[in-house]
Amino acid sequence: MWYAVISEDHEGSLEKRLAARPDHVARLKALCDEGRLLIAGPHPAVDSPDPGPAGFTGSLVVVEFDSLDDAKAWADEDPYISAGVYRQVTVKPFNRVLP
Repeated sequence: MWYAVISEDHEGSLEKRLAARPDHVARLKALCDEGRLLIAGPHPAVDSPDPGPAGFTGSLVVVEFDSLDDAKAWADEDPYISAGVYRQVTVKPFNRVLP
């Protein structure tokens, strides 16, 4: 089943985010290579694909796992958590309808 991983950043976490990004992206690429990643990306803090120093307010990942517990366990190990980027992470089932 698909799961939405909805994460919210701590304010002012851009430097921490940039430092932890390679490890964060590597985990996503592994899921992509397995065909289990539907979409992933950050939420810019301003209305621009490159928010510059404004940074980001969080992220959205839609990923496939066997269970909600598996999805939560994966989300709990995100490098952005240990780096202090995310202040809150919500994982919930996602029913893909389109496309």
